[in-house]
Amino acid sequence: MLTKRIIPCLDIKDGRTVKGINFENIRDAGDPVELAKLYSLQGADELVFLDITATVEKRKTMVELVKRIAFHINIPFTVGGGISSVDDVAVLLQHGADKIAVNTAAFKDRALIRELGNAFGSQCVVLAIDTKKEADGEWYVYLNGGRTRTGTRATDWAKQAVDEGAGEILLTSMNNDGTKNGFALDITATLSGALPVPVIASGGAGTLLHFKEVFQTANADAALAAGIFHFREIEIPVLKQYLSQQKIPVRS
Repeated sequence: MLTKRIIPCLDIKDGRTVKGINFENIRDAGDPVELAKLYSLQGADELVFLDITATVEKRKTMVELVKRIAFHINIPFTVGGGISSVDDVAVLLQHGADKIAVNTAAFKDRALIRELGNAFGSQCVVLAIDTKKEADGEWYVYLNGGRTRTGTRATDWAKQAVDEGAGEILLTSMNNDGTKNGFALDITATLSGALPVPVIASGGAGTLLHFKEVFQTANADAALAAGIFHFREIEIPVLKQYLSQQKIPVRS
């Protein structure tokens, strides 16, 4: 049985780790290099770095910071934010990234995922989807860091992206983000059941039980969290011990 992965996320703005609620009310959460070192030592399975304003501000991901973080960790490292070309990815991989996450650029240019997959392999290409459940009960895709509604359902876009060559889906519920009320089990379960690639659940982690639910009920392959790790509300070794006791396979 494949082990479930625990993935801390570094949302980066102006070189610092930040955390918000429902994609708003951003506050400082610490030095990304120090946090990355801590998580690697604590037994995190992977690390995600998202430059949350790169796309909006039309600039490239902070390559130098990526390089510094990669130097200090020994776990798979995914980087996203402002990636829109094969050249962008080549630079990040050269500086220590193992995988890249694309979001807005891939939605606007459907050929991008295929180009990246052909150049670097689909295992390198993570499609990040920011999604919000609306009054009609459907989950819709949002772009530009959650600022722009598309009218496209998350399930439809995820299936198209996997057909194009995305090797993994990073699914963030904007409704749940930062609330600590639990992951969005419904849309996570839907995508996990419909797609042949791993699904990373993101948004809403607040307790140990929430991780158990997203793995057992929604069948996520991995769970991503930020604030609860940054502010030491849950320590990764404690979380993994709990999951192991709940008979959920994790890497010790």
